[in-house]
Amino acid sequence: MKAQRIVSIVVLVGLIISAAVWYGINNHLLPEAAGLEAEAYDRLFNTMVGIAFGVFLLIEGLLVFAILVFQRRPGDEEDGPGIGENLRLEILWTAIPIVTVLWLSIYSTLVYNRMVGKEPLTIAHHHAHPHTTYVAMTEGEEGVTEVDVTAMQFAWIFTYPGTEVTSGELHVPLGKKVRLNMQAMDVIHAFWVPELRLKQDAIPGMTTHLEFTPTRLGTFNIVCTELCGAYHGGMRAEMVVDTPADYQKWLAEQAVAQKQGKAIAIKPGEEFFASIPHHVPAHIHHVINEELVR
Repeated sequence: MKAQRIVSIVVLVGLIISAAVWYGINNHLLPEAAGLEAEAYDRLFNTMVGIAFGVFLLIEGLLVFAILVFQRRPGDEEDGPGIGENLRLEILWTAIPIVTVLWLSIYSTLVYNRMVGKEPLTIAHHHAHPHTTYVAMTEGEEGVTEVDVTAMQFAWIFTYPGTEVTSGELHVPLGKKVRLNMQAMDVIHAFWVPELRLKQDAIPGMTTHLEFTPTRLGTFNIVCTELCGAYHGGMRAEMVVDTPADYQKWLAEQAVAQKQGKAIAIKPGEEFFASIPHHVPAHIHHVINEELVR
């Protein structure tokens, strides 16, 4: 009888673990990933969802079992059997959550460090032909594309170091590591692209960073997730993931257009035009004003 009970428990635990693993892999609660780091985040998220689902099945299963097995029978007016302490059981149900939480904390920290960019970055000097200056200056020896991000009420401005390109859209090359150097002009903002699983604050007076590697072509929404003022809801932009060839073509077009006094990449909403701050840098203000008169 005891062996049969042990076999039943093992089978039930196995079914719960199998269901938890299946749901962790197939929950589809997040949008399709578009970055290498997003895939790491998804593995962490799916692991946590699987553990939570397994705990849910275990607790709810025990509750249903207790209701069915230990319910009062008709005519039974006696008290239930006394239950004493069980030290081994108490140690077990205390140790399992502690180990699980510590492991998830370490796992989460490793994923977070990978996403915010803790590794040192080496940027190459320019040795290229004058016609390809923007290429050499924006991609380092390790193939890292750097973009300076300026957040302000209520727009995102993207500047490509070593070029004359300033844009209201973020263009990045597919399969290349990208590093964003973010600053805020006025209040705290938060940069978020759901498909990249990236969210980082842009804080006045300091520079924050994000690193990622796009793995899917397309256009993705950039959203401010920090309440930053009356038009916070309109503080949006787009991130366009191009093929490396299209990315270089876009940079070249932008460089030529902006030398001619055109700003073809700024596409903010009307509420943005109505709220342009006067303290933004001169080169950014120039780009905005060019768009205003188009």
